[in-house]
Amino acid sequence: MILDDRDAPSGRVSGRLSAMTTQVAVIGAAGRMGSEVCHAVQGARDMELVGTFDVGDDFGDLGGADVAVEFTVPEASPGNVLHCLRRGIHTVVGTTGWTDETLDKVRFALDTSPGTGVLIAPNFAVGAVLMMHFARQAAGFYESVEVVELHHPNKVDAPSGTAVRTARLIAEARAEAGLPSVPDATESALDGARGADVDGIHVHSVRMRGLVAHQEVIFGSSGETLTVRHDSFDRASFMPGVLLGVRRVVETPGLTVGLESFLGL
Repeated sequence: MILDDRDAPSGRVSGRLSAMTTQVAVIGAAGRMGSEVCHAVQGARDMELVGTFDVGDDFGDLGGADVAVEFTVPEASPGNVLHCLRRGIHTVVGTTGWTDETLDKVRFALDTSPGTGVLIAPNFAVGAVLMMHFARQAAGFYESVEVVELHHPNKVDAPSGTAVRTARLIAEARAEAGLPSVPDATESALDGARGADVDGIHVHSVRMRGLVAHQEVIFGSSGETLTVRHDSFDRASFMPGVLLGVRRVVETPGLTVGLESFLGL
């Protein structure tokens, strides 16, 4: 499967030929990711951009959209998604920082809108989703593992949503394999020297000018290491995944977390 919108037949929605064009609104359209989404939707032959919204705008019915794509900030995102659900608008969410509590609010709201779909994905780059998938596959075979994520200095959250989800997937796989805690004999350290602890997995964040979005997972056992790494050098790398989400969310009621199920992983 090659995710390239140029290969999609006109009117193709979610893998089925249809005469219908999906009406799309973008929330956070003035942001770096939001503006890229607007360009991608305008270039998709089976979609029409019907509304662009940002801070201070009255969302209303979002221009009559079938699907809203939401890239804002963690403080605003849950309220934006709930606004969409109250109007029965399918939603694709790229904002990170979601917690179990805010996800539960979405699940509760979906109970009153059973035909509506919401996709919340920490990363829409296909390579990043594969990196997380491969890391989970490898996790049961190695004694040690740490995650390093690297982003531009304007990113507001640390660790990234991708890194947190990766660490949780690794922790689940280690538990299923019956592995003990990752060995670490550290007795004294400067605050933060060992990074964040996500379900027992150390996660380190780098913020540096010149970077976009990068992550590596380093596994180790006696005499060897394995590194799984993904690099996004341009925000255009996220757009095939976003468009896939728009196409698939309309036929996937309920809450989906992560793009992997839409990729058949």
